Amino acid sequence: MTAGGLDIRPAGTAPGQIAAYAALLGDVFASDKFSEAAVGWRYRDNPAGTVVGADAWDGERLAAHYVTCPLEAVVEGRVVKGLLSLNTATHPDYQGRGLFTQLAESAYAQGATAGYEFVIGVANANSTPGFLKRLAFQHVARLQAGVMGRLPSRLGVAPVQFAGHWREELLTWRLKNPAGRYTIGRRQGLIGVWAQTHLPFVRCAAFLPDAGQALGKSTGAPLAATLFLGLEPRLDLPAHGFWALPERFRPSPLNLIWRPLSDAVPRELDPRAVALNFLDFDPY
Repeated sequence: MTAGGLDIRPAGTAPGQIAAYAALLGDVFASDKFSEAAVGWRYRDNPAGTVVGADAWDGERLAAHYVTCPLEAVVEGRVVKGLLSLNTATHPDYQGRGLFTQLAESAYAQGATAGYEFVIGVANANSTPGFLKRLAFQHVARLQAGVMGRLPSRLGVAPVQFAGHWREELLTWRLKNPAGRYTIGRRQGLIGVWAQTHLPFVRCAAFLPDAGQALGKSTGAPLAATLFLGLEPRLDLPAHGFWALPERFRPSPLNLIWRPLSDAVPRELDPRAVALNFLDFDPY
């Protein structure tokens, strides 16, 4: 497939592709987060499956790149295979050609053919309109972001339409992120995972139902402020001393977006019944 003289190909995990992705992502975002080790871990080593995406090549030069990463979720009581919209980058020399939309639609078509039933993403204020207008995503909800004054020991009872499915193999892989640093521990009926953030003495927390997953070395809650970033209808955040971050402290509002790829999943998610934490996307 070609577009404007560029060759559109499926994304992959060959060593040369991983190296090209790491270089483009590192250059476009001016970040050391995208080492070859980190890209290989995310793209190749995921037990839920290797990445589904598309690239635009100008000869041997990578012009643009878009990938989704396989995941598992419980959707309306059923474990479902889906995709997380993750990395997109276009080299400055090729911007303004509409490549992102072409690559995304190619990725979603590949995903539907492979049996993936939905795509979710967490988009910032700049990218959200493109997903909604050009790619037919639903804007589900803006993520909550704030500091918890008291840690939970269990999840309450509330309807949950969507939640990540963190079986042992997936959780073990997720905690091996070369770009992340985590503290883990059990709290009665919960597993708590805390990630180091860019802020000193602040750790971002995820709380999962304890299904007996092996955790490796468990150290318990860190001596740091606990940041919650996500959605969780089973937690009464005000009862846990939740203090929402003022707008001036947020780099950008983060929005959960959703697109079904199958008639077997809902056309839209109910924002009041979605459980999402930092493990489900890729901030840390």
